[in-house]
Amino acid sequence: MHQNKGKTVAQCLKARTDYAKNGEKTENEELISSYACDKETVDQEFLLAKQEYLRITGRKQKGDIIAYQIRQSFKPGEITPEEANAVGYETAMRFTKGNHAFIVATHTDKAHIHNHIIFNSTNLDCDRKFRDSWFIALVLQKVSDIVCLEHALSVIKPRKPSERDNRNPYHRASFRKSLREHIDLILKEDVKDLNEFLKRLQEAGYEIKYGKHISIRGNGQKRFIRLSSLGEGYTEEDIRKRIQREEEYESEEQEKPGKERLQSAKKPRPPARGFDLLIDINKKMQEGKGRGYERWAKVYNVKQVTKALLFLQEHGIRDYEELEKKAAETSERYDAVSNFIKEKEDKLHDIAALKMNIINFAKTKEIYDAYRASRYDKDFFEAHREEITLHRAAKEAFNRYKGKKLPKVKELSEQYREVLAEKRKLYGEYKEARKEMMDVKIAKQDIDRFLKIDEEQHQKENNKAQEHIR
Repeated sequence: MHQNKGKTVAQCLKARTDYAKNGEKTENEELISSYACDKETVDQEFLLAKQEYLRITGRKQKGDIIAYQIRQSFKPGEITPEEANAVGYETAMRFTKGNHAFIVATHTDKAHIHNHIIFNSTNLDCDRKFRDSWFIALVLQKVSDIVCLEHALSVIKPRKPSERDNRNPYHRASFRKSLREHIDLILKEDVKDLNEFLKRLQEAGYEIKYGKHISIRGNGQKRFIRLSSLGEGYTEEDIRKRIQREEEYESEEQEKPGKERLQSAKKPRPPARGFDLLIDINKKMQEGKGRGYERWAKVYNVKQVTKALLFLQEHGIRDYEELEKKAAETSERYDAVSNFIKEKEDKLHDIAALKMNIINFAKTKEIYDAYRASRYDKDFFEAHREEITLHRAAKEAFNRYKGKKLPKVKELSEQYREVLAEKRKLYGEYKEARKEMMDVKIAKQDIDRFLKIDEEQHQKENNKAQEHIR
């Protein structure tokens, strides 16, 4: 947020914070929280901090940033306004690390609940400014995702990159794609007919226009989109068929005799293809937000799942097969680098041993020659036991080089330095391979544990269903 032309910093701060605190949007200012400032006088406190900064440092930049704003939106129907405010507060605290005063205003005037977080560009000690950078938005996105996942909330579904598509991380999905995804979500629920389906769309914030063709317009769209233009599976007729198929399946299940229903319970419908690990687990976490959420959270650490999901998202791993493949690849790479290092260590050991034997042979040659001249006298041997033993050990080691010329000590020293440099270079690769392998293994272990708990929960539910049928 910059100072507007023709207005003072005080006027700009008041205008921006007043918009965020608007009582019509924040339920009479009940949904406003603050840190290191009072919500009633936030603009004045921000201004005082800036005046103190000028007094302490004497610095005044042209086109100075007076504050920063974060907008954080949530999926419709997934969060309460109070929880949204708490999530926004936690996000702001982690992002600013508690070094900047801020307010969090939760707006409920749109179909989606969203936060306006405004924090002072001047820190609490009034001696520094917030350091903005080119990729700061990516840092903020990660912080927000972590907090949302810990609260079992949806995060933006990562888009699979295509060969022709090299867009930046801020790419916004098209309205048509968003509408198709929303239609899929509604059709997964218990919808009886087309009218109820359209009613659900309206409740989600979409505007419906009836006529020869049904058209839909979402928040932020300028034009209506016809259902008939959304492609196969999303036309008015296709949606009717999809609803009808679900009803027929449910009615068939109810008409089956008890024994047949029991077999159906044992063999649930297979999941649709195109399994998405990130979205599937995120959905399961949200499903846990009912009565059993607290019990579920005790069984498994939500933060561990959050870390695993973010790891998968950052590395573009979208299904379990990819995760297994990645785990195998990292293990193979780690083993290969470890074997290379072992080979270098063995070579260093051989070079050092040979060098030592050459030196020992040279040092003890005169004594051993004298020992031979004494016709291997026992008294001479006892007087020079150590030297004679070293000389014999060196001669024995040289047996491996029969018919070959022994290298010189200088040559061996040069070889040792070269191999040691190669080993050190490999060690950097070894640490990188080990870290990558451990990260993947930990993520896989967390996902396996999560899926196991979910599978056990389904098994319990199936057992209860079977007992009820009996």
